[in-house]
Formats: sequence, structure tokens, C-alpha cells
Amino acid sequence: MRRLARLATAAAVSGAVLATGASAPAIAQNGPYDAPPSFSAMVSDKLPAVVGILSTVNQPEIQTPGPQLPPGLEDFFGMPGPQTPPPGPMRGQGSGFIISADGFLVTNNHVVAGADEIEVVLEDERRLPAELIGTDPATDIALLKVDADGELPFVEWGASEALEIGDWVVAIGNPFGLGGTVTAGIVSARSRNIQSGPYDDFIQTDAAINRGNSGGPLFDENGDVVGVNTAIFSPTGGNIGIGFAVPSQVAAQIVADLRDDGQVERGWLGVQIQPVTEELAGALALEDTMGALVADVTAGSPAEEADLRPGDVIVGFDGEEVADPRELTFAVAEIDPDTEVSVTIVRHGERVEETVSVGLQPALGPAPMGEPGEEDTTGTPMLGLSVAPLDDQLRSRLAIEDDIEGVAVLQVQPRSPASEAGISQGDVILSASGTDIAGVGDLREAAGAAADEDRPLLLRLYRNGNYVFRAVTLDTEDDSDG
Repeated sequence: MRRLARLATAAAVSGAVLATGASAPAIAQNGPYDAPPSFSAMVSDKLPAVVGILSTVNQPEIQTPGPQLPPGLEDFFGMPGPQTPPPGPMRGQGSGFIISADGFLVTNNHVVAGADEIEVVLEDERRLPAELIGTDPATDIALLKVDADGELPFVEWGASEALEIGDWVVAIGNPFGLGGTVTAGIVSARSRNIQSGPYDDFIQTDAAINRGNSGGPLFDENGDVVGVNTAIFSPTGGNIGIGFAVPSQVAAQIVADLRDDGQVERGWLGVQIQPVTEELAGALALEDTMGALVADVTAGSPAEEADLRPGDVIVGFDGEEVADPRELTFAVAEIDPDTEVSVTIVRHGERVEETVSVGLQPALGPAPMGEPGEEDTTGTPMLGLSVAPLDDQLRSRLAIEDDIEGVAVLQVQPRSPASEAGISQGDVILSASGTDIAGVGDLREAAGAAADEDRPLLLRLYRNGNYVFRAVTLDTEDDSDG
């Protein structure tokens, strides 16, 4: 997959430098569009509520360095991979902002992840020890608490959902440890999905955000917090005008949950889902690509209890239409656990209504990785791949669990139907056109039947601990092996 740039996060401490990245916006002369003459009044009012955060990890002799990036961000960072650090304390720095007079404050999870000690640096240079109330790695939000003599200055949440592309925004943070720095820009895009996690819904801005701004606030023109600065796209780790912030609509809800009991509760179905492509829609005899295709159902999950099955397409949830997997993910997460909701699915061309009792989202862990095989054994016609039944040796080599049944893909020909459909070496083919695959002969038979009926071959795969569907458009003019 081609990536335009690499993603970096930011972290720093607080001070009192005013910089706007470019010259201050001027009032448009003799035109219909006005910009504020200066952000100085708003900045002067809000800067005292922006803090620096210092985190310390007591480093043993061998351990991964901290603080760590949130899941999914590492590949974009544009920096060397983790190195084994020398023993001793490891210190990180970031930004944050106070949301209540009694000392609750918000930052990014990756700023404080794994920290043994957390210290907050106020704008007046006081340093206070901080207590970690709770974190939500899925959205990279953390809530801290400090105790101070008297009330602290604080900021209010704004309405990120009211932002429009082109609106002015102001970021305050601590890039490269230079102290409280202010930058201004506009909203470049809304609801960005940068593939860092299941709940991506970022505000994109060209306000300068650098390494040091992580956890700092993004303000609207009224001085309300509309985002939590989290990440940037950059080939070098520096600002190039593409920054991302968690919208206040998401962050405020997460913070409220953390403040309540230190954790975030989300609804859970227990399905692995994927988009419905044009090819999959054809293979499934669907009228369009709306919905989320169920690739697998977790054993003992609410989805299994509601009789959802691999191959179902979820097109409605809790009375609302489902356009794609992302929409379903957000809809399920917003439902309180133990709530019964309706789910509309398309199964074998028929619409079916099921009732599911939504569960509690468990912690997400990394999927096991397998190493692809090398040998070429038995070819299958028209697909352009070679497969072999799973035996003990092959299972060990590919790190395939004992309960997975099917045939392993050992080789995929370049520019073949299998390659074009996204099938990879190391995949395990579990079923074809709804029929379980126990051996090479089953796959040959299913491919032949699909070719005779002039339709794509729908394959269900097991890949690196996950389940996916692929639709293979067969090359009926070439029925040679391999």
C-alpha cells in the first residue's frame, strides 16, 4: 500500500513564546471574507491552562523505551526502530491542558504510557506531581489529576462537530521543548481516518504541530477546545502542514468516562468485518456495496449468540443504516453493554432481522504473525496459486493454530487472479463459495463450479490471526496448474 508520508507524534513542555507559524492573519480588505486581526487576547486568556508534562520510566537493563506510541502509529513515525536503551531513568515530555479548577487535565496516552512518575509544569513554572486517573489507548487520550494550592485556570470543551473546513483554529503546545508556543491555521479536513486505530475520526489542520505538541489543545476562534493534538504526517518528524487532532466530540466523552471510574466502556459485537467491494458484491449477489461483511464471528460473543455468521452483510444496526465497517464500529461502540438492539443482515440474498445483546468491548491485543512458506506443491486451476493441506510441520512453520482447518497458500503467481484479488503467501483458505475446504481437491472443485457459472470465486481466508473474504475473478482462458 502506497503511503504519502510517515506519521509522527509530538511531545513537549510549557513556557511563554508566541509564534504563529506564519504572519498573524489580517483582516480581508474590501472583500466578503474576514479573518480575526489577532489571536492575542484569546491566547493570553487560555495559555495559563496549557501545561507541560514530564514522564519518567525507571529503565531496567533490557526493556523497550517509553513512552510508547499508540497502536498503529509506529509505521508512520519516520524514525529508526526502537533501540535497547541503557539502564536508568528514561524521560519523555508532552503537553496537556487543565479542564477543571480542581486540577483534572488531559493529554495523550502515548505521552504518559508506562511512566513511573508524571510531573506537570504549569505556565508559572510550578511543578506538581500528577496522578494518572485513566487512559484510553484506542483514542490516545489520558486523564491526569494534580493537587495545587488554590484553584487552577482551566479551559472548556467546544463543539468540534460544528467546525467547517476553512475555519480558523489555534494550537498551543511545546514543540521541541521551546516553551508554550502558539500556532494558527485552518481546519483542512474533518473525520480523517489515518489507520492508527478502530476509532479514527481526526480533525486535520495546517496549524503548525511538531514533536512536542502531543496532548496540547486545539482551540476554535472562541477559545474553546475543539481537539487534542496527537499526530502529524511528515517525512522528517517536523511540521509540513498536515496535523491531526482528536475531536472534542470524542475526547470529551472519553474523558468523562475516565473521570467517572478510570476506564472506558464500549459496546462489542464480536465480529471481524471488512468493506463490501464491487467484486465481493458480485460474488455475494448483492445489489450494492453498502454494509459491513462479516469475515468471522468470535466464539462465545454476542454476535454468535445472535446467530450472526461469516458471509453475513450487516446493513442496519439499532434502527440505522450501516454504510461501511467504520460506521458500524462507531455505532456499536456507542451502545451501552447489555443493551439489546436490532441488527439487519443480508444472508444469501435475503434480509434477516436479528436481536443482539451488546457486550463489553474487551482489551484489544496484537494478532499473532506467521511466516509464509517457500515451497511450491500442488497448483489449482485458474487461480494462479499453489496450496497444500495443513499438516503439523506446515502449521508450525506458518504459526497456524490447531483449530484452523483449510489449505495453506504456498505461492502466488504475479499478476494472476489470486494476486489481483489480494491473496498472499501464508494465507489459509478456509472455504470457497460457502463450502469448507479440507483439501486441494475441494478448492479445485469450487473454482471449477464458479468458472462454469461465470461468477467470482468467494474465498474466506485466515491471515495473521484475522479472517477476511476475497473475491477472485477467474481467468477461464487459462486452466493450467500454478
